Amino acid sequence: MQVKNAGEKYKCSVCGNEVTVTKAGGGELVCCKKPMEQIPE
Repeated sequence: MQVKNAGEKYKCSVCGNEVTVTKAGGGELVCCKKPMEQIPE
């Protein structure tokens, strides 16, 4: 999933790491070699 906006939150389904986007660059967040899932707000 492409990061679109600052403030979006993502979680790794493997290890549970969570990330809050501070500056959106349009790339994809990856953790444990898998795309991270966006957490609904």
